[in-house]
Amino acid sequence: MFILAELRNLVKLHPRGFNKDIDQQIQDELNHKLANRILIDVGLCISVYDILEIGESHILPGDGAAHTKVKFRMLVFRPWIEEMLVGKIKSSTKDGVNVTLGFFDQIFIPASQLQNPSRYEEKDNVWVWQYPIINEEGEQEGHHDLYMDIGDQIRFKVESEKFTDLGPKRDNKGKDSKGEGDGDREDSSGPEPSYSITATISEDGLGVVSWWS
Repeated sequence: MFILAELRNLVKLHPRGFNKDIDQQIQDELNHKLANRILIDVGLCISVYDILEIGESHILPGDGAAHTKVKFRMLVFRPWIEEMLVGKIKSSTKDGVNVTLGFFDQIFIPASQLQNPSRYEEKDNVWVWQYPIINEEGEQEGHHDLYMDIGDQIRFKVESEKFTDLGPKRDNKGKDSKGEGDGDREDSSGPEPSYSITATISEDGLGVVSWWS
């Protein structure tokens, strides 16, 4: 779920922090700059793990800050494909189930990746797994409704991930513009996230944790 990413960055060290140890000042500045932010093809930055290399510092004319090239390792949230995680159901729509880990909300389980057969209850905005009841002869005698209520703990498997660059686009004249790419698409659910995960619960042992207790 968490990895260590080796990164490089030019850090601006302000004079107000010159009384600190340089390692601590660099770490504070990097955390302020990167923590809780998405880096494309890297993941969600959590915090600086350690400093590997500190280059020479330069002070530019008219600027009292020191500009320093730094090589460091960052603790990053980026689960691997087919990793199993436990989160909580945040909301449900006819399209599927949205899951949160508390610090990361962009996890979606499409309707096609729920336990089969499942149905959507529009009145309560919940999905229901119609768990088949099998008799001693191996024949189905109906089903038992297992609800996926908001707030329930749910175990899921990561199917895929998607990074979207939401930065400004350049038009043919070299000017910044919003463009017409996927990163600027906006609908009733809001703008597309810069990092999202698609998951599945269509296997034994996956789904609401209490189902398997």
